[in-house]
Amino acid sequence: MPELPDLPVRPMLDEIGTTLEQHGSTVLVAPPGTGKTTLVPLELAARGLRVVVAEPRRLATRAAATRMAELLDEPVGARVGYAVRGQRRSSPETRIEVVTSGLLVRRLQSDPELAGVDAVVLDECHERHLDADLLLALLMDARDGLRPDLRVLATSATVDSDRLANMLGERQPAPVLNVHGRSHPVETRHVAALRKERVEATVARAVRTALDEQPGDVLAFLPGAGEIARTRELLSAESDVDVLPLHGRLSTSEQDAALRPRKRRRVVLATAVAESSLTVPGVRAVVDSGLSRVSRVDHRRGLSGLVTVRVPLAVAEQRAGRAGREAPGVAYRCWPEHEHNNLVRYPEPEIRTTDLTRLALELACWGTPDGGALRWWDSPPQGPLTAGREVLAALGALDATGEVTERGRRMAELGLHPRLARALLDGSARVGRRSAAEVVALLDDDTLTRETDLAAALRTLRATGEGARRWRREVRRLEKLVPTPQNPPDPGDEALVVALAHPERLARRRAPRSRVYLLAGGTAVELPRSEVREDPSGMPTSEGLAGSEWLAVAIAEREPHRTHGFVRLAARADQRLAEQAAPELITETDEITWDDGDVRARTVRALGAIVLSDKPLRTPPAAATRAALVQGLHTEGLERLLHWDEHARQLRDRVAFLRRLFGAPWPDTSEAALLETMDTWLEPELSTASCRTDLNTIDAGQALHRLLPWPEAGRLDELAPPRIAVPSGRWVPVDYSEQQPALPVRLQEVFGWSSVPTVAEGRVSVLMRLLDPAGRPAAVTGDLTSFWNNGYHQVRAELRGQYLKHDWPQDPWKAVPSPPGKGRGASGS
Repeated sequence: MPELPDLPVRPMLDEIGTTLEQHGSTVLVAPPGTGKTTLVPLELAARGLRVVVAEPRRLATRAAATRMAELLDEPVGARVGYAVRGQRRSSPETRIEVVTSGLLVRRLQSDPELAGVDAVVLDECHERHLDADLLLALLMDARDGLRPDLRVLATSATVDSDRLANMLGERQPAPVLNVHGRSHPVETRHVAALRKERVEATVARAVRTALDEQPGDVLAFLPGAGEIARTRELLSAESDVDVLPLHGRLSTSEQDAALRPRKRRRVVLATAVAESSLTVPGVRAVVDSGLSRVSRVDHRRGLSGLVTVRVPLAVAEQRAGRAGREAPGVAYRCWPEHEHNNLVRYPEPEIRTTDLTRLALELACWGTPDGGALRWWDSPPQGPLTAGREVLAALGALDATGEVTERGRRMAELGLHPRLARALLDGSARVGRRSAAEVVALLDDDTLTRETDLAAALRTLRATGEGARRWRREVRRLEKLVPTPQNPPDPGDEALVVALAHPERLARRRAPRSRVYLLAGGTAVELPRSEVREDPSGMPTSEGLAGSEWLAVAIAEREPHRTHGFVRLAARADQRLAEQAAPELITETDEITWDDGDVRARTVRALGAIVLSDKPLRTPPAAATRAALVQGLHTEGLERLLHWDEHARQLRDRVAFLRRLFGAPWPDTSEAALLETMDTWLEPELSTASCRTDLNTIDAGQALHRLLPWPEAGRLDELAPPRIAVPSGRWVPVDYSEQQPALPVRLQEVFGWSSVPTVAEGRVSVLMRLLDPAGRPAAVTGDLTSFWNNGYHQVRAELRGQYLKHDWPQDPWKAVPSPPGKGRGASGS
């Protein structure tokens, strides 16, 4: 083997190899730039082992293989090869093969013994990608059973090494080896965003500062390709440097160009792909936006979304370390210094945040559908895993017992998400292999287009471009994976392929000229304004996606705090296609509900949440009608729907008064309690009603009598009399609506009355509400004697000028009470 470069891991290579041979599993913790990704596999191969290195990303896979081949002074594909989906460079003499984690999962599923492999190196474990976590769990299971001799080395820059060691070890934790880097000191400076400054503007400003203050190249981290493009445009005036993007959307040649040193200074604008396993030589300054873009799934709405989040502390330190690989450097952090210690320590494991349908299929193929037999860093959450199994059952990948079917195994072998596998298999039979493969290749790598209209995106990809060549290569690969259809297909219907992948994302426009569509899954999504075509008068036309009543939505996302999701990629469709693609979502049900203020009975034919037809139901079942009426009473309230006269309201208040005073058995007559006990007091009327009009005719007072307890009901009028006789000879209704019963009576009717009446066996005095001749409040008292002696004279002074025809005697004790309507009497004024 040629002389290896003097990297920090080199003095420990023998110890690493020996420890791995003795223990079978080992954890190697080493920061970026120490050589763990390249020198360790070469050491293991030199010991006669056939080695597979698993990388989390395609870009890192190719880069690692290329670097190791360079160290051996050989072309890639000789002793060092690589394999990513759709591309493999190896030969019979290959001793080290670098592969993506997902590809190695597929190999392990087809060959659990990994025949011909002596050691597996799991690189960059700290990134916690779903495929990497699954691969580690399956490898441990294989070692426990079929391959106890398989060596597993887990390497990482920053990781919770104790947890990983416990997982890798059998009876005791696996050994942990640490390699300390020889990186040069890195000074950190904070360049906080200005008020209302976008992230790309802050990064561009920090890059210019770095170019002015530091020698060498600049590596800047941004969350995504969009921010990279905008930052590159802001830096276009920097004529003496090359500004190069580095992200997963780029072609192989563009990625390689960003990694090669140049004569001119470089500014490399990268996503998270440059955080760990890639080396970007020449970098002396790092600019960190402090952001990364991760996938999140809204399981309730069935939508995914790329969310921009703050990077964890470990990632921020790892990014900064890139500046000190070759010489002292500076890291410019685009956030205030006081926020740094508030960053979380490690990244959130993808297994907790992403769609688990594919994981559910892999676990079913492995023979442990719930994953309970495996050792995990973090066990898959059961809610999302169950949701994934439900999707698989609907796709025919699992049978009724939860076991994987032959169709499911075929879907897993395709190496696609199960939804895309279904679209490729069934779509090929309906629209032809080429059309199905074209759509699936685009859906599997939506970074290939920025179009919203899938038809327009396909036209562009069929034409030209570096991305188009990658797409066409994948189309050819997918075509070879499915058999030729036995019956001639109906070619060209791209929307059908989309709908086969995501039937719950078939969508219908909510209203004419609206950009808002309702998905079959029940979520509303909105098209961008760019998809609306207008005629010269400004009226929307039928062109563009917004001109179609139906859509097959391929990609829809929802940003936090937004009412609707938004459509990123979709195809025009129609109802015929929707019913053809998703017959399992079509239902026909009788719906009897309270809607818009009355009972509505109809027969509804629907595709998921989308109503296809709605017909009146003439004879709805009585039980369903009653349930709708109960729903209406809960929605609009008893006061609005039943007939309440003064007698009914007073009865309710009288019983409530006795309930407050004596408690049970007097019933609770509050709104909540009456709604809860409708079966007791409202049932006869409710069982014969069929609409709002019927409810309006129900005498609430008569119905309430059914609540009265027996024999206590016989004393109701005694304990809470509805009326009390006053000195004028009239019986006046008592008001029980307030906490204390009150008697609203005109003042002239109670002249000379000294004793305030009582109720409830004399326990409660009635409050006297004394009214003027017009029935308006004149005074309130609980002590008539005091009122006649004191308060009356003030009331008399205020009212006698307004009501000249009524008695206002100086001495109320001697005045004769008079009923309403009587004018001045013999008592004088």
